[in-house]
Amino acid sequence: MRSRLALPVACYAVLLVSALQTLVVPVVATIQADLGVSATSASWVVTANLLAAAVFTPMLGRLGDLHGRRPVMLGVLAIVLAGSLLAAVTSSLPLLVVARVAQATSFGLFPLSIGMLREELPPARLTGAMALVSGMLAVGAGLGLTVTGLLMRHEGDYHRLFWLASVLSLIGLLGVWLLPRRAGVATGKLDGVGAAILGLALVLLILPLEEGNSWGWGSARVVGCLTGAVVVLAAFVAFERRTEQPLVSTRMLTHRPIVIANAAGLFLGFSMFAVFLAVSALVQTPSPAGYGFGSTVLAASVVYLLPGTLGGVLTAPLGGRLVGRFGAKATLVIAGLLAGAGFAMLAALHSMTWEIIVGAAMVNTAVMFGYAALPALLIAHVTPAETGIANSVNSIARSVGMSLGTAFVVTMLTRNLIPGAPLPREDQYVWIFIAGAVCALAAAALVALALPRTRPPALSTTEVEEEEVFGAAGLSVPDDLIARS
Repeated sequence: MRSRLALPVACYAVLLVSALQTLVVPVVATIQADLGVSATSASWVVTANLLAAAVFTPMLGRLGDLHGRRPVMLGVLAIVLAGSLLAAVTSSLPLLVVARVAQATSFGLFPLSIGMLREELPPARLTGAMALVSGMLAVGAGLGLTVTGLLMRHEGDYHRLFWLASVLSLIGLLGVWLLPRRAGVATGKLDGVGAAILGLALVLLILPLEEGNSWGWGSARVVGCLTGAVVVLAAFVAFERRTEQPLVSTRMLTHRPIVIANAAGLFLGFSMFAVFLAVSALVQTPSPAGYGFGSTVLAASVVYLLPGTLGGVLTAPLGGRLVGRFGAKATLVIAGLLAGAGFAMLAALHSMTWEIIVGAAMVNTAVMFGYAALPALLIAHVTPAETGIANSVNSIARSVGMSLGTAFVVTMLTRNLIPGAPLPREDQYVWIFIAGAVCALAAAALVALALPRTRPPALSTTEVEEEEVFGAAGLSVPDDLIARS
């Protein structure tokens, strides 16, 4: 009887993941104003969440394999609930950042939910169930933006968002509690030391990119952090080489097709959050600045960002069809070209509402196409035993890309402000979009020229969608599916 709850609970858990991810994006400026901090400091509410997710997600997936999905999901939701409650009651930025780090454990609910479905559902129902759960990522993103807009009407208090997150986390906790108990499916241990080293390396990399404007780009702190990031990353690789069950297989860092796939994943994450944050800030800029629309948080969420998210939901199945028809390489090239066109449109045309909506929708659609192609690309170039770790590494790359996108936008929007007003110049937004276009086209060229030629997989659209879900969750693609590719 309890197995019947597997699908609705998984759908709800994944919806919660995505909603928590986008809930704060439109209110970063509000948090900055309410707490009286700089834009760079306020951006850590987003960046810290993404950095923590890059480390937590593969660890939590591994814990689920070792100890069973249900207890790990309960632990994750308890931490998310505690973080949400802390964010709801605090007016301290450091505590808010701690709360967002706690909420980042929610990213682990996606691979845990997919793994739980594999245990509870018969094979005949699994593909459709996974497609539904995967779709909740896009639905949750749209829901998070919509709810944020509605709760922030009439200059509402951003703490309402975290009270809502607390209620939603509690509901999820109760739902997972009703699931059947299952033992772990793996043996071994967790690479906690590797995760800690990786986390330190990522902080040393992102911190100077966020704080470069205030510290000075040639300052000892910036140079020291970037140098430290290189040293710690080298130490991470050396440690993983000597670890029996590493967090990241070092082969995934040197095999050319995997390196290219991870670079593409990093760019896709960069694109998603660069568009989210830049468009949100642009449309909320007051008209006296000479650009912008003076939009409310509600309009920024629902009018400008939501259409692109919903468009991604509608076009996601097309990505699977492109992979099935033309292969992963061609689909990634199409994604890069489409993202480049979207960014180029935003750079040239951003004075009317429809221009912003269309440009953002193009980039979001490109991200969906890319996410459909990456799992198929990975399984074409790794052994069946390596598909899980390859997808986990790619998941880390996407999260790092999101963090870099956030850091880049914040850096661009906090330098060379308009005299007498704490507002960026219009050309700073233009350069953000130009940089996005250049990166997209470079990614398309890299995939087209450097990725080895492979035949398109002989898979149906349904099978491609299976790959997409397993890959997005950072899980191993089942052997029977790989055998058919």
